[in-house]
Order: sequence, then structure tokens, then C-alpha cells
Amino acid sequence: MILETKDDLDLKKIAESGQCFRFLEISEGVFRIPHKDSCLIIKEKPPGVFDLSCEEEEFDALWKAYFDMDLSYSDVRHRIDKDKDPFLFEAAESQKGIRILQQDLFETFISFIISQNRNIPAIKNSIELLCEKCSAPSKDPLGNTYYPFPTAERIAALSLDDLTECRLGYRNTYIKRFAENVASGNIELDSFNNMSDDECLKELTKIYGVGKKVASCVMLFGLHRINAFPIGVWIKRILENEYKDGYPFDKYAPYNGIYQQYMFAYYREKNS
Repeated sequence: MILETKDDLDLKKIAESGQCFRFLEISEGVFRIPHKDSCLIIKEKPPGVFDLSCEEEEFDALWKAYFDMDLSYSDVRHRIDKDKDPFLFEAAESQKGIRILQQDLFETFISFIISQNRNIPAIKNSIELLCEKCSAPSKDPLGNTYYPFPTAERIAALSLDDLTECRLGYRNTYIKRFAENVASGNIELDSFNNMSDDECLKELTKIYGVGKKVASCVMLFGLHRINAFPIGVWIKRILENEYKDGYPFDKYAPYNGIYQQYMFAYYREKNS
């Protein structure tokens, strides 16, 4: 199908934004996105016109929510006052096109547990090794092989040695215990949807291997709590260097997570 939009949507910026690890550019301007039981091939034709491998029915049922198409990111950007916050204005203009994806919750948990104290290439490599270890190969719409993200049951069935082969380091015990708890029902992923943001953060950080940063990432990228504000190395630097009098969380609610992504991507690109 063809998707036309006047709103912000930049596939490359999303793929490189640090929120997703399997959103892959397979050739110039062509992206493959495995999500749940589906796999999408998408490419931009003229600006604002996207060619998708799915039919409209599948787009409406799955991908529309995944790309958060019901929210105008242009409107969110235009809430920023250029004179009062020139840094955030510049970051948002530079990184416009980033959207907060509504990713699968279990995959988001596993991905961000893996992400602790690692760079993005290492995270992506471990996730692919885990998928290959657990999942049967499938074909994308172009006929190329990919491995779907494994279920909790499949990961729970692995030994620690198996997980070590995925180059997870000390995180292998976190991954195994989390998968076992989800598979057994000790952790009910749906329960997080019914909590306030404060309660959700508190409950998430009770999970073995999940600290505040990972919990905030799960809230933003897996539960789509778009006011969640993960604070890692780059964001700490931004808060110290650009907001010496304090970042105005209340002013920018309920979109702090979107602004965080603009700042993170902009600062990393500018200072790398």
C-alpha cells in the first residue's frame, strides 16, 4: 500500500535513534521491520510518500499504532518556544522525523536489559544472535531470511551457556530469569498497562536486572508512556550543560519522552 503523510516521519532517523534495534536499512532507503508476527518492508518515494509491503487492513491493525500515526509530531514540535528554549528547538528541528514507536513489550524488555552499559552495534549483535539461537528462520516480503524475536518460553528454555554464546555477558542471568518469570506467569506484562506512571516505574524496578534507566526505556518504547524520560550518559550531559537551572518537565508534559529523543539523537550526532 501507499502511505501519504504531511507529518514528521523519517525512517533513517528512527532507525538510528537508539529506541529500536531491528529496524534495519537493508538497502539505500529501504527498511525491514520485524514486529510481532509480521515483517514490513517500507521505503520513502517522494517526500511524504511511503511504499509499504502490507495491505491497508494490516496497516490499520498493526503498523498504524506502531508508527504512532494518530499523534501529530509536528504539533508536538511546535510547542517549543525558540526564544525560551533555543537548544530544544534546534534539537527538534534537526531530528524531526523521529517518532516514538509502539514496540512489542516483551521484546522491549529483553532489548533494553541487553542494552545496559553497551554501545548500539553490540546490542544489535547480541539481539540477532539471540533471535538466531531461539527462532526458526522466516522470510520477509522480499524473500530474504530473517529470524523473528523469540517468545519468553523459548528464551527460558535456554541454558546460561546458550545465552553466553549470544555475547550477553553478566546480563544472561537477567535475561533468563525475566523470561522464566514471564513464561511462568509470575510477571504478567499486561498488568503494567493498568498502572500510573509512578506506580509503573516502581514496579518495573523491582524486576531483577531492571534499574531506573531500563525501566524508563521500557515505559517509553514498550508501554508508550510518552512522558517517560530515560536518563543515560548523553541526557545527563545535556541536563548538566544545557539546563543548568533545571529542565522544565512540567512545562513539556505530556511529551517529555519525545523531546528526550530529539535531544538524545541531536547531542549524540553533534558530539560523536
